Amino acid sequence: MTQQPANEVNDVSPSSVSHLIGLSGVIDQVSVALDACQMDNRRFDHSMLVGSPGLGKSQLASVLAMEMATGFHEVLGQTISQPSDLNALLLAAQDKDIIHIDECHELPKPMQTAIYLALDKRCLVLGSKNGKSPQTIPLADFTLLLSTTDEYGLLQPLRDRCRLVLRFEFYSVEELAMVLLQRTRFLDWDIHEELLPQIASRSRGTPRLALRLLQSCRRVARSQGETTITAHHLKRACQLEQLHGDLGLGPTEQKYIQILGDGNARLNVISSILGLPARTVSQVVEPFLLRTSLLTK
Repeated sequence: MTQQPANEVNDVSPSSVSHLIGLSGVIDQVSVALDACQMDNRRFDHSMLVGSPGLGKSQLASVLAMEMATGFHEVLGQTISQPSDLNALLLAAQDKDIIHIDECHELPKPMQTAIYLALDKRCLVLGSKNGKSPQTIPLADFTLLLSTTDEYGLLQPLRDRCRLVLRFEFYSVEELAMVLLQRTRFLDWDIHEELLPQIASRSRGTPRLALRLLQSCRRVARSQGETTITAHHLKRACQLEQLHGDLGLGPTEQKYIQILGDGNARLNVISSILGLPARTVSQVVEPFLLRTSLLTK
């Protein structure tokens, strides 16, 4: 029986550091740390993963767990809102396990304090009840990975407990094309390879966006009963996603540029026309335009 190709880009993912593309500085740091851990038979160091969304922080965290052949516990920072949530997470880990807290800057400040105290003391101190003395529960020797888009949203004492700071940068078009080629081969998808740089150039240096556009191209091809992704499918996918030009400008960016075409405007005026909060415009819309020199300040 012929095996059918996978239908989703996330049906496969890297399982080893050697499979990761780009991020040369991060991979060098991680490779050295992994070698040291294996030589000393110890856990991976507590680490902070810093970078914009979609650059592979969560993927690296899961790959580290595979490389260490250990348990993996992953949560979002905003889901830890009270001590019982944090205690359950920390107590579930065994020696050398990896705990990954994504979007950790969303952790309430009391929870951040509790985490770095637990790391220092290697135990949890539960409050007294009914006049009884506090209870101390030892913790396993686990690894804490903190992923964030805003490292300064974390308390400095918690940042200082991270021996490794892994900084994720945007990918080049060539690196994204290699990511796409690797994924299409893993998925057994047929694609005209000259399309890969074109998809990459429309993806803002972000693997998540590149894979999303690849998935859209595949969706268009299958809707037409075809199995090979061609330039026609890419063009149609860009129309459906409302992406314009080689840079893949979305509707909001296009409208922003049109507004500036009428002359300089204040941020609050632009945000009102776009119907977006000023903070969203300055932190989400403008950074990409600044990176590509379509906008100067």
